[in-house]
Amino acid sequence: MNKSRNSIKLWVLVFVVLTCLLGRVVNAKSSVVFKGRKGPGKGKHIVFVIGDEEYRSEDLMPQLAKILAVHHGFKCTVLFAINKETGEIDPQTLDNIPGLEVLDKADLMVMFLRFRELPDEQMKYIIDYTNSGKPIVGLRTATHAFNYTKNKNSPYAKYSFRDKEFDGGYGRQVFGETWINHYGRHQRESTRGLVAKGMENHPIVKGIDDIWGPSDVYSLTTLSGDSKPLIMGQVLVGMDPKDKPNPDKKLVPVAWTKTYTGEKGKTARIFTTTMGHGGDLKNEGFRRLLVNACYWAMGMEDKIPDRSKVDLVGEYNPNRIGMGGHKKGLKPSDHELE
Repeated sequence: MNKSRNSIKLWVLVFVVLTCLLGRVVNAKSSVVFKGRKGPGKGKHIVFVIGDEEYRSEDLMPQLAKILAVHHGFKCTVLFAINKETGEIDPQTLDNIPGLEVLDKADLMVMFLRFRELPDEQMKYIIDYTNSGKPIVGLRTATHAFNYTKNKNSPYAKYSFRDKEFDGGYGRQVFGETWINHYGRHQRESTRGLVAKGMENHPIVKGIDDIWGPSDVYSLTTLSGDSKPLIMGQVLVGMDPKDKPNPDKKLVPVAWTKTYTGEKGKTARIFTTTMGHGGDLKNEGFRRLLVNACYWAMGMEDKIPDRSKVDLVGEYNPNRIGMGGHKKGLKPSDHELE
């Protein structure tokens, strides 16, 4: 009898262990983690939340995470939009970003989302983090991160980019603006980034000589809250950094800082840029802007180097922008460092 009971206990133990191990494997497959090497960021954890169908955030964000981990010491966890059936990275899956529970222990969230409608159990982690007073960095389409079309009764539906009561949804409330339209001609006019007057000594622009990218300048109405323009976007007449400015188009903010006070009364530092085309990250100045912004957001501006190291880590060959143009068949583990 005792042998039988012991045998049952043993099998129960084996089952529990296998279940836990399987759970870890499944969770590991939904994200990629880059361990921080030497640098000021040692001990800090940045979580990247990705889901955009057009601008190749699934290429850009893992490379940015590698730069921050390898050159600056930050632990970086990258979460993707994942196809529920294949487990592959799929920006066109609008309702699934597994692994968001890691935000509970994050020191910074870097967001590049577009028109997502996540299930409530996933969205809760993002909103809990947003209300925690911890910092957020947003790229390009983060100004219109959410769009609830199916579950309009969700408590999170107010974060939709066109919400009227919660003016402009998550984008305008948290990041300073929602989606308006293209100001520069999409894929025909590129962007030169110029430091805004009076912001030359801001820590985020430290060591930056030049910012250019193939992204077009987004239109704005007025920036909300205490937003302070940091980089002004100059519309160029073509897609080459040597092209001349379009004389008919004024400078428009393409990067700014602000604060956001959430529902718990805690205030967070926010950095937003409407640049973020996959090709923008090929520009050293833009990479340095993002790296410095992460330092600043976490209150580490005194640790920003005179010239932050932003060398690309490994190959960086983003696909062309466009709907459905992402690399097919990739899983998060394919981004792991060797």
